[in-house]
Amino acid sequence: MDVPLWLEAGFWGLAAGATLLVGAAVAWFARVPRDVVATVMAFGAGVLVSALAFELVSDAVEGGGLAATAGGFLAGSVAYVAANIALARRGARHRKRAGDEQPSPDDSGTGAAIAVGALLDGVPESVVLGMSLFGGGGVGVAVLVAIAISNLPEGLSSAAGMKRAGRSAGYVFGVWGGIALASGLAAMLGALLLQDASGTTVAVITAVAAGAILAMVADTMIPEAFERAHAYTGLATSLGFLAALTVDRLGG
Repeated sequence: MDVPLWLEAGFWGLAAGATLLVGAAVAWFARVPRDVVATVMAFGAGVLVSALAFELVSDAVEGGGLAATAGGFLAGSVAYVAANIALARRGARHRKRAGDEQPSPDDSGTGAAIAVGALLDGVPESVVLGMSLFGGGGVGVAVLVAIAISNLPEGLSSAAGMKRAGRSAGYVFGVWGGIALASGLAAMLGALLLQDASGTTVAVITAVAAGAILAMVADTMIPEAFERAHAYTGLATSLGFLAALTVDRLGG
């Protein structure tokens, strides 16, 4: 029995998003040194950048041309930054921080802003993951690995910060469980709605997602990593980039 493409996309989106919950659980039940979290965060940033360069943007240029890709990429970056600025004003600026920077539950409206911010970070990745199935060769392994690896330190760092800020277990696991489910839904909808779209349309949407992901890496992941890992940030990021490149080449 053949599994519908949209259902398979939803499964992989949920699987990749589930590592957010794994990271949150580790942070909640164990005390992980912030230096370790920062190093893994830097590694995850390198993995995502590699996937952007060798999978997403490359495929977008091949499918829709340079102009369409550049336009979509810029639009995704601008949209993410604008939304992130709006959320930062509502208390979600430090949503990935592991330390004392996150607001307490007493700060009005910050809980919803943090949840929306986490959703903003995860949806573009999941849509792209769903569309990676369009070629008929199964899920894009490099993209799947990149998202799963980068989600782990995101969930770990943010959940540690939420715990330190006094958030309840119900809130922490509710947020990340909800984002994991939303990731599966986003991947499912991406595959369902865009399966018959033209190559140019798919390329533009891929580029939009890629631009948003790169903006997210630069704005949230790398600063958190550098704050603690300092001189080792560059090396960890480079290793993540190389690891993703290796997975891409071996998988291809």
